[in-house]
Amino acid sequence: MSQADRLTFGPDGLVPAIVQDADTGEVLILAYMNAEALRLTLQTGLVTFWSRTRRRLWQKGETSGNTLALVSIHKNCEANSLLVRARPTGPACHTGNPTCYYRPIDPTTDIPPSP
Repeated sequence: MSQADRLTFGPDGLVPAIVQDADTGEVLILAYMNAEALRLTLQTGLVTFWSRTRRRLWQKGETSGNTLALVSIHKNCEANSLLVRARPTGPACHTGNPTCYYRPIDPTTDIPPSP
């Protein structure tokens, strides 16, 4: 394996992880993993992330019970982000929505005016 093929973590030690429902293909969540979160995910089969706000590891569903069962993990062509395919138990979003991506962009309020 060449150095270019190895997973690259950012300067903060994190790599973005896009989680996709393995059965429907729907994008569920974008979170971050450090090396330990990735190791735990592979070892336990339950998706674990690094919480940037809490500054600690968190297994998805540790308090809600809405876990993500690992199916597969792939790195992108530049080896700097992950696609995690998982089977959710319950909603993936903390709001109770099945996915975190339920709010469409409103061009009148979300896009800043040109300079």
